[in-house]
Amino acid sequence: MVQALGRQILVEFYGCDHQILDDVVQVEDILRGAANKANATIVQSAFHRFNPFGVSGVIVIAESHISIHTWPEYGYAAVDIFTCGETIDPWAAFRFMELAFGAQNISSMEMRRGIFDVPKGKMLLHKPEEASVAICE
Repeated sequence: MVQALGRQILVEFYGCDHQILDDVVQVEDILRGAANKANATIVQSAFHRFNPFGVSGVIVIAESHISIHTWPEYGYAAVDIFTCGETIDPWAAFRFMELAFGAQNISSMEMRRGIFDVPKGKMLLHKPEEASVAICE
């Protein structure tokens, strides 16, 4: 049976609120809210506002990351939502950001990452207790 370690959603938000996309505090707050909506555990964040405009940032979560780069002059944001584990809902983060940025058009695709063929009746562990043990009963 094929199983994956993680899910990654690549998102393009178009027609977003220009002022929000250029405000580093609001962008970070939105990504933190998205991580919370996804039921993720926030570990750390780093954000930067460019001159004359634009914001890049990442929220590191225990389950991977949520990152963004904005082009306020085009009302556009490129977002990457990468999660591992079964308790995290990356699409909840997506929906939260869609509303918060006021996106008018969206393009997205989901990829499964770290795909392995696992014997029937066994599970692929996301964080094995022992590094040498990756598949369990």
